[in-house]
Amino acid sequence: MHKAILYERLADNRAKCNVCQRRCNIAEGKVGVCLTRVNKGGDIYSTIYNVVSSMAADPIEKKPVYHYLPGTKCFSLGSFGCNFRCVFCQNWEIAFADGTEIPAVAGHRVTPEQAVGLAKQHGCKSISWTYNEPAIWLEYTLDCAKLAREHGLKTVYVTNGYITPEGLDAIGPYLDVYRVDIKSFSDEFYRKLINIPSVQGVLDVAKAAKDKWHMHIEVVTNVIPTWNDDPENLRSIARWVKENLGELTPWHVTRFFPCADLTNVPPTPLQTLEMAKRIGLEGGLKFVYIGNVTEDQNTYCPNCGKPVITRLGYTTRVRGVTDQGKCVSCAQELGIMINENGSLK
Repeated sequence: MHKAILYERLADNRAKCNVCQRRCNIAEGKVGVCLTRVNKGGDIYSTIYNVVSSMAADPIEKKPVYHYLPGTKCFSLGSFGCNFRCVFCQNWEIAFADGTEIPAVAGHRVTPEQAVGLAKQHGCKSISWTYNEPAIWLEYTLDCAKLAREHGLKTVYVTNGYITPEGLDAIGPYLDVYRVDIKSFSDEFYRKLINIPSVQGVLDVAKAAKDKWHMHIEVVTNVIPTWNDDPENLRSIARWVKENLGELTPWHVTRFFPCADLTNVPPTPLQTLEMAKRIGLEGGLKFVYIGNVTEDQNTYCPNCGKPVITRLGYTTRVRGVTDQGKCVSCAQELGIMINENGSLK
């Protein structure tokens, strides 16, 4: 086990974890909701510090991240556990795992030095923490991110967005990309399907990632029939993204497939996703992508309409973006970073 950061010792050997917004008040010998942070003697320890369930050299587009180092590889690592209990989780096998038990019998032990070394060995330009929620892996991801920065690698969180402001401030100086889920604009959705009270905390921290830490942000909404596919809900998400993260922020509206405990809901119809894309564009967002389907994934300049990035599956070609992130043809600002030597910080 690895001693945690961001917790408070309380009376009677209790301790409050301040890594995610649940802020679990944990009794001696017990664990928080994520099942990976345990109270030992009034101190909190992580049971998954360097425990890796999955790792791969992925196209960065698989995160999905489309406007940051397009066409490059991103070394991706995940562990066990999650602070959410989404009934539709696609990675439920690892996200729902008990982090106090699974690491003893499964997973790899990968030090931060080894993770960065593997990323460089595989020719990756960035390293990401994904597959399960990276916030609950804060101590490990922070150590990896610091080392990655020293070695010229960019860093990516693929997150549900429920990290605390102080957690964001801990990782913020070393994190380049914040790929966040805004699952719905409805508090009822978050209460019923995830068991947290509100979306507001997710929104507040995403805005801080943009405004305070100047991270590159991309947003994903997995569109679930009858749950979050109402046009007004989608309109509210698009409006919030434009007003708070900016019109150049990519919004990925992705197809739901029955999974975990939500197998009674059918896959999202293509026409629903096309509607969501129209809503985003009509709401002023310049880049809206349909995900998990074989649709046009190219990036077009919103001013002149020319394709600036083409994608066929995970084969990506940058065709018309300058080193300053502008359209080659008309100089329209695109907010796309194509050069790892650049920085949005």
